[in-house]
Amino acid sequence: MTLKTKVLYLLPMALIWNSCSDDDTVVDDEKPTITVAYENGFPTPCTGLQRGGTYTIRARVSDNDALAAYSIDIHHNFDHHTHDDQGASCELAPLKQAVDPFIYMQNFQIEGNPGTYEINREITIPENIDTGDYHCQLSVTDRTGWQSRTSIDIKVIE
Repeated sequence: MTLKTKVLYLLPMALIWNSCSDDDTVVDDEKPTITVAYENGFPTPCTGLQRGGTYTIRARVSDNDALAAYSIDIHHNFDHHTHDDQGASCELAPLKQAVDPFIYMQNFQIEGNPGTYEINREITIPENIDTGDYHCQLSVTDRTGWQSRTSIDIKVIE
C-alpha cells in the first residue's frame, strides 16, 4: 500500500474520530420570555391611545442565556385579524377600510447581552391617522436566535 493510499484511508477515519469527541457545549433550546403583566407594563389590553398623545411602551423580557434585540410593531386591525400569540381580546369596532392607518415598526438592539431587560420606548401617536382597532406586537430575540412575541389589542381614539 502506498503512502497516498494509506492517507486516503486514514484521513476519513481521523475526521470521524474527531467528530465523536466529548464536547461540553451547551445548546440553548429555551425561548426568551416577554410580559407586560406587571405594575408598569404598557399597554394593557384594550388601552385607548389618543391621537397626538405620547406613550411609553414598557415590557419585561428575559432569557436563560442572553438577550440580543427587540421590536415593536403597531398596526391596524380594521380587518379583525388575530395573532396566535395574542392574549386578551377587546370588543372590536365594525370592519372598515384603512384610509390613513398608523404603522410603526422598529427594531432595537439590547446592548451587553443581559439576561433581563425592560423595554422602555416612547412613541407618539400621529394626529392625522385613522382611529379604531390596532395591535401592539412586541417581540424579543435572544443571542442564539430564539424569539418570543406577544400581541396586545389596543385602540386609537380621538
